[in-house]
Amino acid sequence: MSHPYAQTLASFSTPAGKSGQFYSLPALARQFPNIQRLPISLRIVLESVLRNCDGQRVLPEHVAQLANWAPNAPRNDEIPFVVARVVLQDFTGVPLLADLAAMRNVAAAAGKNPKTIEPLVPVDLVVDHSVMIDHYGSKQALDLNMKLEFERNRERYEFMKWGMQAFDTFRVVPPGFGIVHQVNLEYLARGVHKSGKKGEKLYYPDSLVGTDSHTTMINGIGVVGWGVGGIEAEAGMLGQPVYFLTPDVVGFELKGRLREGVTATDLVLTVTELLRREKVVGKFVEFFGPGTASLSVPDRATIANMAPEYGATMGFFPVDERTLDYFRGTGRTKSEIAALEAYFRAQQMFGIPGAPGADQAAGEIAYSHTVSLDLGSVTPSLAGPKRPQDRIEITHLASQFAALYSQGAAANGFNRPAETLDARVSTPSGLSIGNGDVLIAAITSCTNTSNPSVLLAAGLLAKKAVQAGLRVAPHIKTSLAPGSRIVTEYLERAKLLPYLEKLGFNVAAYGCTTCIGNAGDLTAEINEAITSQQLICAAVLSGNRNFEARIHPNLKANFLASPPLVVAYALAGNVRVDLMTQPVGKGKNGRDVYLGDIWPSSEEIQALMQHAMDPKAFRANYEQVARKPGKLWQKISGVAGQVYSWPASSYIAQPPFFAGFQMQPAQAEAGGTHVRGARIMALFGDSITTDHISPAGAIKASSPAGLYLQAQGIKPVDFNSYGSRRGHHEVMMRGTFANVRIKNLMIPPAPDGSREEGGLTLYQPSGGPGEKLAIYDAAMRYQAAGTPTVIFAGEEYGTGSSRDWAAKGTQLLGIKAVVAKSFERIHRSNLVGMGVLPLQFMPGESWETLGLRGDELIDIEIDGALAPQRRARLVIHPAGGGQRREHALLLRIDTPIEVAYYQHGGILPYVLRALLAG
Repeated sequence: MSHPYAQTLASFSTPAGKSGQFYSLPALARQFPNIQRLPISLRIVLESVLRNCDGQRVLPEHVAQLANWAPNAPRNDEIPFVVARVVLQDFTGVPLLADLAAMRNVAAAAGKNPKTIEPLVPVDLVVDHSVMIDHYGSKQALDLNMKLEFERNRERYEFMKWGMQAFDTFRVVPPGFGIVHQVNLEYLARGVHKSGKKGEKLYYPDSLVGTDSHTTMINGIGVVGWGVGGIEAEAGMLGQPVYFLTPDVVGFELKGRLREGVTATDLVLTVTELLRREKVVGKFVEFFGPGTASLSVPDRATIANMAPEYGATMGFFPVDERTLDYFRGTGRTKSEIAALEAYFRAQQMFGIPGAPGADQAAGEIAYSHTVSLDLGSVTPSLAGPKRPQDRIEITHLASQFAALYSQGAAANGFNRPAETLDARVSTPSGLSIGNGDVLIAAITSCTNTSNPSVLLAAGLLAKKAVQAGLRVAPHIKTSLAPGSRIVTEYLERAKLLPYLEKLGFNVAAYGCTTCIGNAGDLTAEINEAITSQQLICAAVLSGNRNFEARIHPNLKANFLASPPLVVAYALAGNVRVDLMTQPVGKGKNGRDVYLGDIWPSSEEIQALMQHAMDPKAFRANYEQVARKPGKLWQKISGVAGQVYSWPASSYIAQPPFFAGFQMQPAQAEAGGTHVRGARIMALFGDSITTDHISPAGAIKASSPAGLYLQAQGIKPVDFNSYGSRRGHHEVMMRGTFANVRIKNLMIPPAPDGSREEGGLTLYQPSGGPGEKLAIYDAAMRYQAAGTPTVIFAGEEYGTGSSRDWAAKGTQLLGIKAVVAKSFERIHRSNLVGMGVLPLQFMPGESWETLGLRGDELIDIEIDGALAPQRRARLVIHPAGGGQRREHALLLRIDTPIEVAYYQHGGILPYVLRALLAG
């Protein structure tokens, strides 16, 4: 079949005379003049829709719909976006690989060639989430932590090795190279791709989805991409477009320059706070304006990284001269860089609108609406103690902590008696622990460890602090976990690493550590002091997530800060120290040392930036991925063959999602009741995150998952983390809703109004007062009795990391529907992808206004055929046989393809049927 828009195929040339073909948006604009006003991010999506228009997956009307995008139209059109590649991190990648392996089992059992199941786009898995900070504060910390990592994860790594030999398009970046998003920026991202025969090369922009929320970091170099659940990524790997509703695009204008002493971290926390207020959930945010020219690519990537925290699908910076500089500095080839520039100029998409040298002025772009920020207004800040959008100027942190100490949960406070704020506890070894004490100080996470300016600032501050005679108390758990090995190289070349080490910030890992709960434990006596006296102690980290119980289950105050501020608060030892007016500590001769005495100037930082962008160092580092991946990785050997044999393992098990698979799905009901006679599993409040839902962090010995592992003969010391066991459904379903901080409001409050924490529910098979059980145990009883269950929640259900187990675990527990006031984008999609109904209350309504207590029986009815965003009915049958009540709900199956996914029992059975049918 000829291409419906064949006339848009054109050629471009590089200055060196190399030529290539491309699907030209300027040529398409002759038919659709509106393209000239589209935001750049939408044009890149449009190019994919145009190039992949095959009359089957992607139709000519899809091209026309997106080309005619209007900034404030109703959002009913569905975009089929075919991405160039997929990126995985290991926590999400292992269960995805397990699903692919299980699909091959089904294919083999059906007499089909197992190679029918094969990724159709390149897939890169970066092992970065498995290392934990068991050892810290010594030169041996890195090696000791990596040895433990390989001991704990051998079975998982053997499985990855099987995947590498079984699938042609599946690559692995082994442990110890860095964090997936920084590796993506420095190594995997291509700018433009090419395909076809020599002389007929077709060029197209880099684009991707990744199984981590912070995939958006890649938006900093003009690459369209965002985080999806593993479920959605799997479909994309296997040839399905990524479907999403045409978005609004919010233009974010940046003016001016950052002031002296203000970091990129301060800027991103300000942007996050501002955009959270603007309610950009599900929207693209595109940055423009003259202020963008002053931001380096790592600064832009830091802002883009935090898109999940401000709720946007993307935080996009178009390609410009800064992008080309970054590609040169990170060792990309001259021909790659030339092709990148020539391609984007040919598409008339080079430069950031409103900035010098752009192809278009800002006023020529139609945004849905615009937001503006003067960079000069940004001040040094932290965010916390429980959410990344709660920014606190550094001048107010001490007073804010004191206020929150006695405030209630509604104000994100800690609900402790004000008179106990100054209480301190002595441990058996003589340590004094009190409220506000910093017990973890971590330079960690993709957000900031990709940014040389803030890491060099941390090193300079450490140097000045050591020279002034300051020290960090040895009981504070300090760690440096760079996003890539390049960071260590430039800190060494700048002669700053020894000063960080003298303060305890030794390199402890190359991976995602404290930010995802891999901080490792505190000492037993510190844990005992905290829990026995209910102390509110703190962690300060350069990360992007600080949700309750994420960093450490016993640390309730967690603050996001720039790397130099992490060092400063480690020196101060307590967040109640006002660093703007009080000394950081006492130095030589008992002299008071203030933050201003040790804070580096921008000139000092800039003088060292030459060490950070060395093309030879980048090339030499990443050549080792294939050539010299490390002795520990080379010793790993996996099962061979095209079909996995599922050897006994407590880490990897054949997933149950294809049990009883048939080529014809069970007939979806044409109408009537979809859920009947359901019990309520939980009544939740607002901001239930995927950290609350999905198993994450440490596994408690007394939890259902801990008891299961012990029954398999595994000792608590060998539990590892939930994340490392994501390939084993028996562990993961037991850990779903098992977070130690989650509050099920079905359970009555205590006399003082406080709420019990932990994954508990009231099991009530036939009404009555109910029996308090773990949610997993109650779910198993309900399933054994054939009783469906539902969950009710408030605003922003499912915010946080794109954890597919938040949906997979929900499905395996037998929960048929989730009814909430609003949903986070990825989690709503994942629920549909696992065959769970997401439904939304009508404006002004909630489970509280409907008077639900948790002992009712629930029906959910949808009349007629399923269709996107239909009205549904919630039928409530009160306990004791009272009058039934009906209330309208909105079905949040948003697109036609999601209807098909749901009717097939989920996205995975849908894709498997399509592949096996040829």
